[in-house]
Amino acid sequence: MALKLFENNKLVKICAPMVRYSKLPFRLLVRKYGCDLTFTPMIISDSFIQAPKARDIEFTTCDADQPLIVQFAAHNATDFATAAELVASNCNGVDLNCGCPQKWAMQQGYGACLINKPELLRDVVLQTRNRISSNDFTVSIKIRIHPDIRKTVELCQQVEAAGLSFLTVHGRTKDQRSDPVNLEGVRLIKESVRVPVIANGDICSLQDAEYVQQTTNVNGVMSARGILENPAMFAGFSETPIECIKDWMKLSLETGISFTHFHHHLIYMCEKNMSRVDRRYFNALSSTTAVIDYMENYLSLCE
Repeated sequence: MALKLFENNKLVKICAPMVRYSKLPFRLLVRKYGCDLTFTPMIISDSFIQAPKARDIEFTTCDADQPLIVQFAAHNATDFATAAELVASNCNGVDLNCGCPQKWAMQQGYGACLINKPELLRDVVLQTRNRISSNDFTVSIKIRIHPDIRKTVELCQQVEAAGLSFLTVHGRTKDQRSDPVNLEGVRLIKESVRVPVIANGDICSLQDAEYVQQTTNVNGVMSARGILENPAMFAGFSETPIECIKDWMKLSLETGISFTHFHHHLIYMCEKNMSRVDRRYFNALSSTTAVIDYMENYLSLCE
């Protein structure tokens, strides 16, 4: 199902894997507003394999949560392939995180350090392909780029040859944070492989998405911070519409998400339209009831 999106859509619009944030209710929300494909938050593969309780906490889905890619952090192919087998019947594909630049992740052999281990990435793809025979099930990677883009091109070609389904490229190195995204590098990668390529980095509106595709000729675009602040961005809204906020509140209460996640998503969605005083007050609220009461009044004033 996931690969068919790239065949049938001019521009595939994707919600990024976001630790703590891209959980089930948020994925259901963005699907209502033009998002074609969603990713789970990054899940550590070895703890997912070893602890059934961790699996129940880290991975929840439902029939409406399709198509879905589960992203894992792994430092060996066996863990990744085993974790993939555990979720294969409840998702459309798995993705290896090769882009997380946080120090803790790289110290444990996860994330962006993997872009320097092409043989490991090939092994991840090959082992997973051997374990899961379905041609419709995707195996993908999400990477950052090297300072020398030629190394990234070579890496992508090597992993593609192992049977990679598609590729997401965040056009910054592991040491870059707010530097401009290297769209020329993303374009070069796209020209150098045959599998679909997704661009990630600084996509905060539908206009950004269209510009990035025009510049790089990628098959899809992925948003993280932008879609967190405006879950309706792929539907063309310049800021989170009232109806989207109402939908979030309803989905949160129906799915039983934690107060922290419920509250934090609203903070992101509303921060641009609140005064500093209002933000300070809202951010300090400490119960679901208090947040709901505040939001009902806030939304009535907005309408």
